[in-house]
Amino acid sequence: MKYLFFFISTLTFAQQNQSVDFKTVLGKITINPREKIVSGDVNYNFEVLKSIDTIKIDAQNMEISNLRLNGKPIDYKNTQKQLQLIFPFKKGKNNLTFQYLAKPKQTIYFVGTEEMENLQIWTQGQGKYTSHWFPSFDDVNEKVVFNMNIVFDKDYQVISNGTLQFNSELNGLSVWNYRMQKPMSSYLLMLAIGKFEKQTQVSNSGIPLEMYYESKDKAKFEPTYRDSKRMFDFLEKQIGVKYPWEIYKQAPVRDFLYSGMENTSATLFSTRYVVDSIGFEDRSYTNVNAHELAHQWFGNLVTAESSKHHWLQEGFATYYALLVEKELYGEDYFYSKLYESAQQLKYASRTDTIPVLNSKASSLTFYQKGAWALFVLQEAIGEKSFRKAVKNYIKKHKFQSVNTQDFFAEIKKVSNFNLDDFSKVWLEESIFNTQQANRLLEKNEAVKMLLDVDKMRNSALSDKRDFFEAVMKSNAYFSVKEGILNQLKKEKFEDKKQLLILALETNNTQVRQGVAGNLNVIPAEFREKYETLLDDKSYQTQEISLFNLWNNFPEQRFNYLDKSKDWIGFSDYNLRNLWLSLALTTPNYVQDKEQLINELIGYSSSQYEATTRQNALENLITFKLVNDTVLKNLVNATTHHMWQFSKFGRDTIRKLLKSSETRLALEKIIPDLNEVEQFQLQRLLKE
Repeated sequence: MKYLFFFISTLTFAQQNQSVDFKTVLGKITINPREKIVSGDVNYNFEVLKSIDTIKIDAQNMEISNLRLNGKPIDYKNTQKQLQLIFPFKKGKNNLTFQYLAKPKQTIYFVGTEEMENLQIWTQGQGKYTSHWFPSFDDVNEKVVFNMNIVFDKDYQVISNGTLQFNSELNGLSVWNYRMQKPMSSYLLMLAIGKFEKQTQVSNSGIPLEMYYESKDKAKFEPTYRDSKRMFDFLEKQIGVKYPWEIYKQAPVRDFLYSGMENTSATLFSTRYVVDSIGFEDRSYTNVNAHELAHQWFGNLVTAESSKHHWLQEGFATYYALLVEKELYGEDYFYSKLYESAQQLKYASRTDTIPVLNSKASSLTFYQKGAWALFVLQEAIGEKSFRKAVKNYIKKHKFQSVNTQDFFAEIKKVSNFNLDDFSKVWLEESIFNTQQANRLLEKNEAVKMLLDVDKMRNSALSDKRDFFEAVMKSNAYFSVKEGILNQLKKEKFEDKKQLLILALETNNTQVRQGVAGNLNVIPAEFREKYETLLDDKSYQTQEISLFNLWNNFPEQRFNYLDKSKDWIGFSDYNLRNLWLSLALTTPNYVQDKEQLINELIGYSSSQYEATTRQNALENLITFKLVNDTVLKNLVNATTHHMWQFSKFGRDTIRKLLKSSETRLALEKIIPDLNEVEQFQLQRLLKE
């Protein structure tokens, strides 16, 4: 039934778009963080192209008042999903003003509190719809020039789309006036509020690049935003179309729902990518950075008219991010990433039967197979023709909605390539064409060697040992050596010992990390060599090796804990979290455990981000360090806006409820929980 409703809704908006063109909107809004209320004045300018008796604006669960059309009141209906203007509209220009109040349950998120001075407010419109916090249009084909005046506490930085025209203060509040010059879809409207600082660079074409961060992360600015200007300049040149907006901003926000989001002129991304130089080795923002930037052209400037053509956004952004990484890290890296996605697609296609050109396609299909389709196309018609077609496609359809045939039309102008066959294989069938993919991958020597390694997967180690050793001693690309290590996991230690030693001697961070994960049981004779991994400049390698060494050599635990006592790790405290867990469960290592227990429990509280909390809760439960506070923090997790974390909370409680003792403990804390937490826990208790 919901699909029928979606079809009718889409059809209705398509009819409206033929009759009405919304031009600009000015929103003057105030946000109350304590009540989590958004309210304000809205001023739309629109043109009626042909007579129509009802015009609709999406407005989810809002109170609407003081509505005026051209200064006069008219009849309207508030369905709590739409604001419907009922009037015999004739051709001509119109002005609509009204006031609204919303208490959104999604799309705008309030993280932290003013009292704790860690408040952040941010929006995420894609997939959830901006119409929950601002009256707008869920249909991507309605493009409007958005202008926003946001009133908030003067001690906070407010970020929105476009250029900041002015920032004035009055009675402890600031008014931030942002203006866009060109139209965009409503899902790309954004807002971010926090205690940010920023640094600004300027692109070769003169575009200001504003990069935000929290003051505590100032030392992490360079590795977090590394190569950002270079990426920007490269994409402008590669695409052949100047960046379409007047400014580009990026800001990390806490507990973001995804890796990043390409709001027009202003990308938000997860704080997990705010890293120091060591963290950069395992958790670089580079790919996400390039992907979201590419969307400023592919998605924001030209927008897929429906989800069936979503690959025109995600496939393009994924492919152009790979081209950025090729520019930064070289062809071996580029082809290795293509090989990696080819492997994922090959295995996924055994069960995933939905092709690229289908609104229900998976993210893997839209992103990775879409990128592969573009790579295949570029290889077939040549880079020069491909770039010319993409440039013409962008220029012809800028600020418009597009479909796959619009893109194909430009390919046909530069090539006689058989697009029907191409579309059938790469866009309309679910099977991944491994043979064609491998032929293209074999053009790169590193991946050709990796494919040769793959062919030996079912061979006895004795038959491939000499080849593997030669590769480990060579200057072959690290991904080839990782491929070898993947084949050694189930081999006996004595049989693979020499290869593991050679892998350690490569002094390559990724290859050495492969050794760290290769052994759960570490023979005593290999202990000293394995211990060298503790000194690697990789928080991920350190985490794996510290736990494995602690687990395998009880007599050495004090030494390992002494060595790692000051480790912190990523922004989610992965190393500190592990150290506390190990220190607390190592007999006689800590005399007064209370302080350490309180610290670990603290990481599970709502003061920290979801990833930090989940790590702490997992360790507290695994190492049997559970008390009432831990249980309360676990129940609180079930109310979190990040579905992955709330699911973890629910699933973990279900497991704990198998113990009658824990069930009693959970029932006991119910009076101490708030209303939402009580509801969640009681529902789980009744299952």
